[in-house]
Amino acid sequence: MEYVSTIMPALLKGLVTTLQLFALTLCLSLPLGLVVSLGAMSRLWPVKAVSNVYIWLLRGTPLMLQLFFVYYALPAFGITLDRFPAAVTTFVLNYSAYFAEIYRAGIQSIDGGQYEAAKVLGFSRGKTMRYIIIPQTIRRIIPPVTNEVITLVKDTALATAIAVPELIKAAKDAANRDVNTTGYVIAAALYLVLTFLLTLVSRTLEKKYSISDREGGGRIIKDKKGRSLLLGGLFGGSL
Repeated sequence: MEYVSTIMPALLKGLVTTLQLFALTLCLSLPLGLVVSLGAMSRLWPVKAVSNVYIWLLRGTPLMLQLFFVYYALPAFGITLDRFPAAVTTFVLNYSAYFAEIYRAGIQSIDGGQYEAAKVLGFSRGKTMRYIIIPQTIRRIIPPVTNEVITLVKDTALATAIAVPELIKAAKDAANRDVNTTGYVIAAALYLVLTFLLTLVSRTLEKKYSISDREGGGRIIKDKKGRSLLLGGLFGGSL
């Protein structure tokens, strides 16, 4: 216990850095992923091509390699980032590509009749996406997004490759200094706690929105052919 109390301050400091990396990546990659996803489905072929290449490149190369490129290779092009900003930049770019594919799958799972009915009712493409398609999509993608979020928590450990002082780096420093693996055991326990909490949040969200679906969350309207559209959904608001 005496040794644990000695290394805990460094481990907790590393945990704070891990949580900062996690939170920044999540807050930035989720909206960026939506933008990239919409770009990949755009009718403008240059936007569609760039978005698809972005997704292909970021999903097709290892995250570790991307970290090395951003931190070690970009300075050759005149772009130099400190360790933590380099890690955040890499993680945001990488995870936005994965979220983009999840968004695209969710959007494409919406019945085509929703688009047709919205067009009959005079909805623009933008309003159709905002008020009808995206709210329904978000309900459907909660499970796969949560899986990626849990993976993100564990992937933050890769930042130790460029010496970001996160949790694994703190445990590694303690093990190298003291020839004692206790730090790794504590780090593993902390990761388990984080993933457990995220799993609980995921189940709560899934339960909440499945109940909302059954109760008819949002405002239902019908077109001239009797097709139903769900307005508002997660976002609420009015047209």
